[in-house]
Amino acid sequence: MIGFVQAGGGSTRFGADKALVELGGKTLLTRMVELVGSVCGETRIVAQPEKYANAAVSIVADKWPGQGPLGGILTALEFSNEKFRDADGEAACALIVSCDMPFLTREWLAYLCDRAVTSKAQVVVPESESGLEPLCACWRIDAAAMVQAAFDGGVRKVTEAMKRLTMEVLDEADWKRFDTDGRLFWNMNTLADYEEARRVIEERAG
Repeated sequence: MIGFVQAGGGSTRFGADKALVELGGKTLLTRMVELVGSVCGETRIVAQPEKYANAAVSIVADKWPGQGPLGGILTALEFSNEKFRDADGEAACALIVSCDMPFLTREWLAYLCDRAVTSKAQVVVPESESGLEPLCACWRIDAAAMVQAAFDGGVRKVTEAMKRLTMEVLDEADWKRFDTDGRLFWNMNTLADYEEARRVIEERAG
């Protein structure tokens, strides 16, 4: 299992680079890199390298900057195909998450990865009341060609690309036990969201 943290977005609604704001004494990016690294043998960041020169792990340059998260996902899958196929040619899986989901947990990600390793599907993705949660999913790296075809055809919505693949959807029965306060898939888009996240994390810290 290879892990990727997506940090290539422009943070336009936030007004600053949200990957670099601090929660609990660490930047959002550092928190997510450490979390993904706790369940994956290899972890990389997908972003423009000059943005995070001091990152603790290697950065894979987003091949399609400005094209949304699907470009970053495709970058991760293509990089994985080049670097991480195992010795007998079997395709590995990639856990790809957005950097702005501060309430993901190690237990949930470990469960998601375990399901992906045993699944025959090309992508394993949770579904909440809001719909599919495409920025917290596991992808078979041999799905890269089909994702590329969708991308080349003009698809930019991640869920639309997923629908071109074989999917295993994990519903509330799968993830609810990991979601103690209804925030598992909550993402941080605005300064108000940041203040809310900081309040919750400070409360949890006592």
